[in-house]
Amino acid sequence: MEKMFKITAPEGLHARPAALLVSAATPFKADITLHFKEKTANLKSIIGVMAQGVAPGSTIVISTQGSDEAEALQAISDVIATKGIGEEC
Repeated sequence: MEKMFKITAPEGLHARPAALLVSAATPFKADITLHFKEKTANLKSIIGVMAQGVAPGSTIVISTQGSDEAEALQAISDVIATKGIGEEC
């Protein structure tokens, strides 16, 4: 499963929003991956997420794969929408 998001946080995916995403992803068994340009990162790794250098206005794709993939993608989507990180597109 996957969804595309436009990052609207003024600082992009730096420390605070990256930490929120990692905290939301960590409880799930599913593999959760952030895709940005031609790069991918494990969404459970704050270093991996921050290393992507996602700037405001960028488009990312979050993909999930595993037994609880639907729940994981919904939880990530909720955090992105409610914490001012971005919007689904």
